[in-house]
Amino acid sequence: MYQIGDGAAIAAETRIPTVSDFRRLDIMLGGQGAPLVPIGDRLLFADYNFCLNIGGFSNISFEQDGRRIAFDISPVNYVINHYCRQIGLEFDRDGKIARQGNICQELLDELNGMDFYHQSGPKSLGREWVETLVYPMLERYGLSLEDMLRTFYEHAAWQISRVISIHPLPGGNSKLLITGGGAFNKFLIERIGALCPCEVVIPDRQIIEYKEALIFAFLGALYIADEPGCLASVTGATTDNIGGMLFKI
Repeated sequence: MYQIGDGAAIAAETRIPTVSDFRRLDIMLGGQGAPLVPIGDRLLFADYNFCLNIGGFSNISFEQDGRRIAFDISPVNYVINHYCRQIGLEFDRDGKIARQGNICQELLDELNGMDFYHQSGPKSLGREWVETLVYPMLERYGLSLEDMLRTFYEHAAWQISRVISIHPLPGGNSKLLITGGGAFNKFLIERIGALCPCEVVIPDRQIIEYKEALIFAFLGALYIADEPGCLASVTGATTDNIGGMLFKI
């Protein structure tokens, strides 16, 4: 594991007490050191049954039988942006390119049949998986960019809806909070809303963009309060733990 930043350097430069290095203890306890955001989802965003972040990859967290569950779902913007850059765009604004395409059902079925989607968590995805398996699959069909992206959007939305469907909550009427850059993609959100059996909530721009930063500040507060910030149920560690190191002058 590699991480950037140095808590001691930040404390020395700012003269502000700094908590950092949240992951190392969890790894020593047999965990993955990630994800760390679910404790914030549980305590700060408890009004929502599911907390979904859509960035390069989509990931989700929710309560099940008194435990917080969290894992990666599928690649999203990592794939979309890759193909948009090939035509000189940084991203598919509002999903306008994908909206013009048609779904290739054969490709969609192949994407949805990938082994990762049948594994139980904790589980995570990385760029190597996408570059080795997903790109070749998408390009093998020789589709137009519009049709390729339309099919991939459907895949990403379907995988999100599948996770929610197979983890039903008592009472129904569940709420799905969506943050991360993908929350700004109007067409992607439309497809998620059409497929998911719950209410989709898009918060204000500050929460969309800074939810993770807010929760990392909260992790520092938990450390000071001597409360666990790493949850074994999501990292795979042997126990919940208070990861981190405090530097202060």
